[in-house]
Amino acid sequence: MNRMARPGAWCLAVLLLAGCGSTPPSNYYLLSSPGNAPPDGMVPALGIGPVEIPEYLKRNGLVYRIGDNRLQISDSERWGEPLEEGVRRVLSLNLAGLLDTGNLSYYPFHSQRPPDYGVTVNVLNLDVDEQQAALVAEWLVYRPATGEPVGRRISQLQFALPGAGLAPEGVAPAYSALLYQLSQLIAAVISADLDS
Repeated sequence: MNRMARPGAWCLAVLLLAGCGSTPPSNYYLLSSPGNAPPDGMVPALGIGPVEIPEYLKRNGLVYRIGDNRLQISDSERWGEPLEEGVRRVLSLNLAGLLDTGNLSYYPFHSQRPPDYGVTVNVLNLDVDEQQAALVAEWLVYRPATGEPVGRRISQLQFALPGAGLAPEGVAPAYSALLYQLSQLIAAVISADLDS
C-alpha cells in the first residue's frame, strides 16, 4: 500500500510547489490614435505599408533602454498585439483622420486599382528611458501607379515623459504621441501635393 501511495504523494507535492511559485499577472497595452470622428471623405485613396520595426522590438514584452547599449525586456508588461501591427494600425487611423479619408488599403495593393498615395514606414529606433520616448523613422510617400516619389524623409522625434518618469503604463501613450507626430509630417506632404 505504501508503494502505491508514494507516487500520488510525490505528484501532490510537485503541484503544491508549482502553485507557490506562480508568476504575477501580466498587464497588456495597446497603441492608440486620437478619438476623432470617422472620416467622411474618400479622397485621397491611401495605401499603407509595408511598415517595419527593428528585430529587437518584435517581442511581446515592453522593451526599455538602459544606457546606450543595454535593453531590459519586461516579463509582465506586454503588448496586446504584435507591435508592428499596432504601429501600422495607428498610422492608418491617424492618416485617415488627418486627411479625412476612409479610402484605405494595405500593402500589397491591388494591381488594377492602386491607391493615389502609398506610405511606407521603416522604424529605425523606438525607445523609452527614464526621461523620454524617441522615434527615428524613415518614411516614403509615393504614387503606386508610377512608383514616383512624392516625399522621403528620416524623422527623429521625441516625447518627454511626465514628471513621474518612466512607468510601464506611460509607454503606450508616449509611443502613440510619437506616431501621431510622424503621421502629421506624412499628412503634410500629401496635403501639399494635393494642393499643388
